[in-house]
Amino acid sequence: MAQAAEKTAKTPLRLGGFQKPVMRRADVRALARRRVHAGFDSSETTHHNRRHWARADALSADAAASPEVRRTLRNRARYEVKNNSYARGIVLTLANDSVGTGPRLQMLSDDPTLNHSVETEFHAWAQAVELPQKLRTMRMARSQDGEAFAVLANNPFIENNVQIDLQLVEADQVASQWRHILDKHEVDGLTLDDYGNPVAYRVAKNHPGGATRMGCEDYTTVPAPSMIHIFRQDRPGQHRGIPEITPALPLFAQLRRFTLAVLSAAEAAADFSGILYTDGPANGEAEAVEPMDLIELERNMLMTMPGGWKMSQIEPKQPATTYAEFKGEILNEIARCLNMPYNIAAGNSSGYNYASGRLDHQTYFKSIRVDQDFTASRVLDRVLVAWLREYAVITRNFDLLRAPPLHQWFWDGFEHVDPAKEAKAQATRLKNHTTTLAHEYARQGKDWEMALRQRAKEIVLMNELGLSTSDATPQTEETTDDE
Repeated sequence: MAQAAEKTAKTPLRLGGFQKPVMRRADVRALARRRVHAGFDSSETTHHNRRHWARADALSADAAASPEVRRTLRNRARYEVKNNSYARGIVLTLANDSVGTGPRLQMLSDDPTLNHSVETEFHAWAQAVELPQKLRTMRMARSQDGEAFAVLANNPFIENNVQIDLQLVEADQVASQWRHILDKHEVDGLTLDDYGNPVAYRVAKNHPGGATRMGCEDYTTVPAPSMIHIFRQDRPGQHRGIPEITPALPLFAQLRRFTLAVLSAAEAAADFSGILYTDGPANGEAEAVEPMDLIELERNMLMTMPGGWKMSQIEPKQPATTYAEFKGEILNEIARCLNMPYNIAAGNSSGYNYASGRLDHQTYFKSIRVDQDFTASRVLDRVLVAWLREYAVITRNFDLLRAPPLHQWFWDGFEHVDPAKEAKAQATRLKNHTTTLAHEYARQGKDWEMALRQRAKEIVLMNELGLSTSDATPQTEETTDDE
């Protein structure tokens, strides 16, 4: 029995068909000595970097962007946009480049008559509700407020057959009531289902900062299909947005402080100010002078100093870096968080050549295209679906209710710096069949079908008047790139 028990104790246990090895204490110590201890330098906390990452936290996306934090960031971002010329220009430029004069709809169904009627009626409705202006306002709100809200609601005062409207709501009005603030399915005005999808939005009927606001419980509930909520989601699980210019807010303040400091130094240099000093010892032969006393100096006048005292003008010194260099560097850092090149943010391209300008604009144009695609999918497609429902009822074309027909959106194109080179490259691409007319017209923000129909009308009229296309084409000389 003893021998059997001893044999059983030495036999390794079998778990799941695999033999578990029995390691002695000496083997474990040897393995621990051979183990390599490695890590990341940035994860180490030393007395050198302790203050640098003192504010780093492990909060969730919604906890980090709490209502109080977002309210503070919104107020500061709005203040900078209202009082800082560069901040206002950057936000306006971004909205104008992203939206431009507004999107244009092109239907891609097999029925040309239906395509033309829908495009014409939608354009008339967009002008009636001022859709381009509202899209620009929503783009500016994303920059300075972090998010934009718009309600799809009926408006009987629209001068169009389709009376659906896009009513903008400021981010301050979307908030939770006190009795719902601890609800686990609600995130500051957003009611979520078990899967995290927005179900409804709680919107205050009056702005909390308005003079005519009523009680804090005066809210209305807007269902999610009728609310358009757009923001840049930087983290998974984030349900509310923060201003896109948040990283640049301290830089805007530093820019204003530096400007005031340089202005104060210039004013001190322009004014004649000085200080009295003496080379004699304290309580020596120099006459007594009242400490910290002020002496008024008149222009074009000579004056005598007390005995034993001299006057020296205060020398105002500028900071180590020049004003232009500081502004250039800080504006470049400000515009980086928006993927905007320096010359667009500063409105100055004096230090650029053609190649550097084109290179810097590539990242900016790609960012604009991404932003336009985001607006088309999150805003315009939903607006079109709601508009088609009303339009289908009015025209009794209920086929539009089954599935939205194929379509695409055109935006304003960007003008080329050298139109002659771009036209030559465009002709080469068309000749080599590496592009299409639809793509080339789309780059200019135009509908290729409408452009070709217009061009055909022009050619017919020119033939009637006895003109030829060669007469209308200016003759230009071929120039090389070096020239």
